[in-house]
Amino acid sequence: MEENKMGVLPINKLIISMSLPIMISMLVQALYNIVDSIFVAKISENALTAVSMAFPIQNLMIAVGAGTAVGVNALLARALGAKDFERVNKIAENAVFLVVAGYALFLAIGLLLVEPFYRSQTDIEEIVTCGIDYLTICCCLSFGVFTQVMFERLLQATGKTFYTMITQGTGAIVNIIMDPIMIFGLLGFPKMGVAGAAAATVIGQVVAGILSVWLNHTRNHEVKINMKGARPDFQIIGQIYKIGIPSIIMQAIGSVMTYSMNRILISFTATATAVFGVYFKLQSFVFMPIFGLNNGIIPIVAYNYGAKNRERVLSAVKHGVVYAMSIMVVGFLVFQLMPVPLLRLFNASETMIGIGVPALRIISISFILAGFCIGCGSVFQALGCSVYSMLVSVARQLLVLLPTAYGLAMLGNVALVWWAFPIAELMSLVMTILFLMRVNQTIISKI
Repeated sequence: MEENKMGVLPINKLIISMSLPIMISMLVQALYNIVDSIFVAKISENALTAVSMAFPIQNLMIAVGAGTAVGVNALLARALGAKDFERVNKIAENAVFLVVAGYALFLAIGLLLVEPFYRSQTDIEEIVTCGIDYLTICCCLSFGVFTQVMFERLLQATGKTFYTMITQGTGAIVNIIMDPIMIFGLLGFPKMGVAGAAAATVIGQVVAGILSVWLNHTRNHEVKINMKGARPDFQIIGQIYKIGIPSIIMQAIGSVMTYSMNRILISFTATATAVFGVYFKLQSFVFMPIFGLNNGIIPIVAYNYGAKNRERVLSAVKHGVVYAMSIMVVGFLVFQLMPVPLLRLFNASETMIGIGVPALRIISISFILAGFCIGCGSVFQALGCSVYSMLVSVARQLLVLLPTAYGLAMLGNVALVWWAFPIAELMSLVMTILFLMRVNQTIISKI
């Protein structure tokens, strides 16, 4: 089999060719996340708050699916770099078992835990009712998102990122089209309100999942999945989760953080919680491209690590960090200069603008530091040191951000709470630099 492009193409060109399609598709995903909330905001501010409060569970879902897929991606790319094609196929077959396991977990959550989850955050009945309708559908029909995420990572691991742009873009476009139809009852569909937003989301995910499976079968010839007689290989699954669990924990911590922040902010007003939800939708436009960049860089670093090419590993690391920080500078400027137009997208009241403008400007101070940390995180994952990314995330969100936010909230001014974000990011920068020095000394320098 001819040499994979990840071992021969110039690094800058390789990163752009692999990352750009993922970045574009993730921008489209960020767009449909925002469109969801724009349409829901037209129902009521409480409906917007309900969808915002669903984020911890939805983020946990993505954490399990994407974190598992990160382990599969890195392990599979490393096997490709070592030319072990039998192992490549075994890893992919076990990935299918993990898709089923992930869906089963969130089906149970959707059936049993959604109502207690909402009632633990608020006693406003409209928010609880809308939230239960929305989140139950997202969880119980989550098989689409698990399938989509895993099979897209199989494409990414072999360098075929253009196809992931097609799958993610198609799913997002379907979602955007179906949102107003199902929320407001257009073209003969029943008017479903918030439940319609959830239905549109899962329909888009199912379409993207089916498309990603088909593209793997017809276009991804380096990976051959034959489930006939296949059974779980717990040694391979263990190796997948050795890389994947830190990534899952790292992303799942975001669920703990947002849940706790929602509880802190709603003690001021439900509008503050809505602002926090809007911020998360808006910041996805900044962070999603960087995550797309990372998804392109992880297999490049892993492949060349497996091929023992130190020069290409270092070049990929340097380019990735520079690109990530450049994107964050642009995001910082947009949030500083255009907070009111951004909030107006969500039908913001004057009260919401009064809370939201300082929130966006203060939190965005952390963006530039975050660009460096996220860029380095992809290196840790590709080289099998995901635990470093996990430790940085735990320290930033649980040990610094939440206690700082709680302490600032005790002062009685909601505007002070937002300063917890740049304070936490400064600490994560220090930890990331120390871990990067260790990885360079113990792994990269010895390739």
